[in-house]
Amino acid sequence: MSEAPDPEVVELASRIFDLARQGDAEALAAYVDAGVPANLTNDKGDSLVMLAAYHGHAGAVTALLARGADADRANDRGQTPLAGAVFKGEDEVIRALLDGGADPEAGTPSAVDTARMFGKANLLELFGAR
Repeated sequence: MSEAPDPEVVELASRIFDLARQGDAEALAAYVDAGVPANLTNDKGDSLVMLAAYHGHAGAVTALLARGADADRANDRGQTPLAGAVFKGEDEVIRALLDGGADPEAGTPSAVDTARMFGKANLLELFGAR
C-alpha cells in the first residue's frame, strides 16, 4: 500500500495549479526552475500547460514550454492544450502552442477536429488542414 501524500506537498501542488489557471508566468517559471516538473498534472491529467492554455494565458504557456513542458500532453480525456485553446477561441495561446511545437492532429478530438466542428476555417488554414 502506498502512503498518503504529504498534505504540504498537496497544498503546494494546488497553489501551482492555481498559478497556471491565473497565468502567473513568472511564478510558474520560478517553481519549474526550482525543480517542479514542467509536466506536473492534476488528478484529471490536466498539465500546467493545459490549465494555462484553457484559461487564455499565452505568456504562461510560453514560459512552461520554454522549460520543457510537453505541448501535446493530453489529459485523461484525451484532450490536448491546443484543442482546448481552439475550443475557447484563444488565438494568442494557439500561436504560442504552435510556436512551441504543438501538433494540431494530436488528441481526441484533435485541434483540427475541434476547428472543423466549430467552423473555424482560419484555424484550419493555419494548421494546414482541409
